[in-house]
Amino acid sequence: MSSLTTLPAWQHLQDHFHEICLEHMRDMFRDDPARFEHFSVKFNDILLDYSKNRVSRQTMTLLFELARERGLADWIEKMFAGEQINHTEHRAVLHTALRRQADAKGSTGGKDVMTEVAAVLAQMESFSEAVRSRAWRGYTGQPITDIVNIGVGGSDLGPVMATEALKPFAIRDLGVHFVSNVDENHITYTLEKLRPETTLFIIVSKSFTTQDTLVNARTARQWFLKTAEDVAHMSQHFVSVTDNTQAAAEFGIAPENVYRMWDWVGGRYSLWSAVGLSIAVAVGMDHFREMLRGASEMDEHFRTAPLEQNIPVIMALLGIWYNNFFKTQTYAVLPYDEHLRYFPDYLRQLDMESNGKSIDRDGKQVDYDTGPVIFGQLGITGQHAFYQLMHQGTKLVPADILAPVSSFHCIREHHRILMSNVFAQTEAFMKGKTETEARAELVAAGYDSAALEALLPYKIFPGNKPTTTILFKTLNPRTLGSLIAMYEHKIFTQGVIWNINSFDQWGVELGKQLASKILPELEGDIEISSHDASTNGLINHYKRNRPGKDS
Repeated sequence: MSSLTTLPAWQHLQDHFHEICLEHMRDMFRDDPARFEHFSVKFNDILLDYSKNRVSRQTMTLLFELARERGLADWIEKMFAGEQINHTEHRAVLHTALRRQADAKGSTGGKDVMTEVAAVLAQMESFSEAVRSRAWRGYTGQPITDIVNIGVGGSDLGPVMATEALKPFAIRDLGVHFVSNVDENHITYTLEKLRPETTLFIIVSKSFTTQDTLVNARTARQWFLKTAEDVAHMSQHFVSVTDNTQAAAEFGIAPENVYRMWDWVGGRYSLWSAVGLSIAVAVGMDHFREMLRGASEMDEHFRTAPLEQNIPVIMALLGIWYNNFFKTQTYAVLPYDEHLRYFPDYLRQLDMESNGKSIDRDGKQVDYDTGPVIFGQLGITGQHAFYQLMHQGTKLVPADILAPVSSFHCIREHHRILMSNVFAQTEAFMKGKTETEARAELVAAGYDSAALEALLPYKIFPGNKPTTTILFKTLNPRTLGSLIAMYEHKIFTQGVIWNINSFDQWGVELGKQLASKILPELEGDIEISSHDASTNGLINHYKRNRPGKDS
């Protein structure tokens, strides 16, 4: 058994689970009329209601004790102090330094990082304002009308999500586009709508060696130079965010157009850095700084709030409860805000790349479940897609439901119908519908006895399906920053409890290594036999059936 599963708190939770696992939340609410007050927390304009979870006050007490036994408070301080908690890559984890306020301090390896962060933020502000004000001109003297962000993973998902989330704050006559897929259709369809004279590219790659990103970047450069002809014009149309300034220069990007990022910023945590350049251009640096401010406020809450009132910790412990004791395998994120349409996609990488690990910090195979499978989409869409499984299927799927108290346009009928669905779904997941209730409903509808009995089993809903509701006033930059940081810290907390490194991603590398080996094998017509039978067969089928010859 592992050090985790032998902890007293873990053993107590295991015993407690057998006592509580069959209890229904209907009964919990009946027995505790003040359950909402006991199981909800407020932070600024965010309300976390976790009363519709299969927990009692004893459950939460035991979960908080587990966090203490795992030394969570010490790990939080290690992260904020810039210690090398990413031990496999010998790196500090200081994405929180990117959003600290101007008078804050932060260091890694004894080196002050806040001065460098402030310098990059100033550089971002100068660039974004020049583009937004039309002071930045293309090589023909025309203003920039379109920005194309080329990146993949965290260099794409974060900026895509935040730019969409803050769309009401964006400048209307500036197009912001994102290209991540190496499939030529993505960049082809993007470029065919644009003009080289008025397009500016942001190439985002920490190493400036990411194959997908560089292939798209080279295609963009070729497309641009076909019209511009002179490589000197690239200085007005290409910028880069990278830690490899030499490679960026070799690509043809002017030194003054290179924006620094650091090895202590993981890709999935990088939107707070110059990786967020496209966000700053779209919504303005003032709003970008507000997003940083909201995240910084959540950082302070996470660092200082008692565990019992600490929102990221509570969310993390609920996830531990379901993942490790109820043995759920999935977890849904369901926003009821059109602007958060890409939020589940963003969180999928943030969570699954961080905690999709089976080797602990001591290099040993774990004997317990770690990160769950994350899925989700807009709640209204999900209601007409996969909620059926959540309501009446055989899987228990815990879910977060996020919704705004008011939207930007706030058309009364639209928003009240939206919110009625939010409240109805969380109630339906919790209560379900008993046989008695279903029978009474069918009798009232006029069904005869035979038809009623035939239909009755299909009208019963077990309920007891857990949801956590997160309400916020309006999705503005400050609130968005807090929400993102909230999930970051939730994931970190779970990594601490599971004793895994949430900040490396070695599993991403294997496919890249094999792809680099296979790529030259796709040239010519020689049959391949160096792999397993399936891979050989697939490669040879592709080579026999592809159109034309290699160019």
